[in-house]
Amino acid sequence: MSNNEHKKVTGIVLAGGSGTRMHPTRQKLYMKLFDRPILTYTLEAFEKSKADEIILVVSSGEEKFVRDYIVDANGLKKVVSIVAGGEERYSSVYQALQSIEETDYVLIHDGARAFITPKLVNRCIENVMKYKACIAGMPAKDTIKMVGQDQNALRTPPRNSLWIAQTPQCFLFGEIRDAYEAMMAAGDTTMTDDGMVMETYGTRKVRMIKGSYDNIKLTTPDDLILGERILASRRKRRAE
Repeated sequence: MSNNEHKKVTGIVLAGGSGTRMHPTRQKLYMKLFDRPILTYTLEAFEKSKADEIILVVSSGEEKFVRDYIVDANGLKKVVSIVAGGEERYSSVYQALQSIEETDYVLIHDGARAFITPKLVNRCIENVMKYKACIAGMPAKDTIKMVGQDQNALRTPPRNSLWIAQTPQCFLFGEIRDAYEAMMAAGDTTMTDDGMVMETYGTRKVRMIKGSYDNIKLTTPDDLILGERILASRRKRRAE
């Protein structure tokens, strides 16, 4: 493949799980923020980006509902497949990777990070093409303590070496697929993000790239309040 040939980019958006910490009456990503379901904000960022297609992962049994209520109702043309996920995040990612027949790069993103922008998605695409494995994140603002089981502080890592991992987490498709297959074969259930899978079972170093402090994950009711402020601020800037 020549350097001038287009490289296909697939976004994997994870939208399964019940969101128990949000205490919703329905799946948290189907709840409305202002006038729209939360998940539409996430998908729209990928829709308006340079990504070629989107694989959407939802809880088993919700595929038709999401197709009708989220995807078709909002004219999201890049969602080419809706896949039933597993019990854990890593199993949902694995299912999505197994569903892809051909692509060059994948951007794996948590649907609950609804305030991602097309600009950040495009920055991730540029960087994964350069580094082959990269994760969006931001430097830690606070001092972090390593704590023992007795809750006593063990040590204080230097803050300038600590980053908060976000998503998208971006890889060459073949490499992250192989790393996930090795993880599943090992029966390893300790992986908490895709970068950790690559660090443990892959051969590629993972580059940290700047995400955004607005790229929060909606986990608790307080996060919805912050999310409303983020959206209100963006709408105000567009109106000015």
